[in-house]
Amino acid sequence: MASPRLETYCCPNRDAATQLVMNFQPEVFCGVCIGSASISLLLTILQLLPKKGQSPRKMPKASSSSTILLLISICDILGGLGMIFRSSVWLGFPGFIANISVSNRTDVWPSTFCVGSAMWIQLLYSAGFWWLFCYAVDSYLVVRRSAGLSTIVLYHMMTWGLAVMLCVEGIALLYYPSLSSCENGLEHAIPHYITTYAPLLLVLVANPILFRRTVSAVASLLKGRQGIYTENERRLGTEIQMRFFKIMLVFVICWSSNIINETLLFYLEMQPDINEMPLKNIRSAALITWIIMGVLNPMQGFLFTLAFYGWTGWRVDLKWRKREIPWESMSSSTVGENAYPSPVNYQGNIHDSKKILTTDSQQTDEAISMLSEANTSSDERLTRSSPIYQGW
Repeated sequence: MASPRLETYCCPNRDAATQLVMNFQPEVFCGVCIGSASISLLLTILQLLPKKGQSPRKMPKASSSSTILLLISICDILGGLGMIFRSSVWLGFPGFIANISVSNRTDVWPSTFCVGSAMWIQLLYSAGFWWLFCYAVDSYLVVRRSAGLSTIVLYHMMTWGLAVMLCVEGIALLYYPSLSSCENGLEHAIPHYITTYAPLLLVLVANPILFRRTVSAVASLLKGRQGIYTENERRLGTEIQMRFFKIMLVFVICWSSNIINETLLFYLEMQPDINEMPLKNIRSAALITWIIMGVLNPMQGFLFTLAFYGWTGWRVDLKWRKREIPWESMSSSTVGENAYPSPVNYQGNIHDSKKILTTDSQQTDEAISMLSEANTSSDERLTRSSPIYQGW
């Protein structure tokens, strides 16, 4: 699971609250993390693989939103691999891990592993949070016709730049002046926790607002498309709204335990003695949420694919299929059209002018299709009679 306590544990003079959760049944906890991360990893890959009997999704143009969804899944997969690796070493080499608690040592490999694996997990999940925020921003901009594939470069710069900057800054402040002599006190650890939870809290606060604005904008587009709001348009708007709701539901389920656990541990840190009897219930709640984090955090990858695409099935299609190169089809059609000169066709010119007039409506269809494509099956798309789909 992803928690700033993983980095804090690398300090030999770690606080008592971190010591409490990290030393609570470490074998059981690591086994839970390995099991949950492995299941999520396999099911996530299964979800993303092509399936038999499914035609490839046809989009009018490449969508930055679909690219972002794939990048979120990749971040979850890589973060899950980091959890599996860290927990496996923790279980397989207890003597190696025990050296982390020894200060003033010459063997730097235990500390290097502790810090490196913790940073890997934090960086990947933090990048996933930023990508999820970019998805909310991009969905809103697509509906407003202010985004395209070119903006994905800006999203890459923002996501990886902020994720790396916050991760490095938090680690540098936590391990000052050195890893073997980390300073004690909440004021020293708080900046590290802020840099860890800032993107998570940003998604919790900003994404629902952006999703709500996007749903309102979609409703306006659907009403303005034909001047009426039919049952098909209403159903399409509901689908997009439910998709956003599922995304936020998965996020809250997977990460609310982290916020609760961190709140309880901070409360324990402020106490002079966390082993006092009146704090027994607080300690128990902190340990329970700690185990829950080990289950839910790695499952985010698989649950997100369910929210993005629905269940795609078990029948994996690994056959290689030759894809037509776009410029080959364009050149062949051009040769066919230009082989013989054709007389002036006034009706064709009129038809071309009508195409120009309908460009805006087609752009509206494309924007809405980008938001609803992932959760709509090919059979449903073919049977719909909404004007949104009649332009295809």
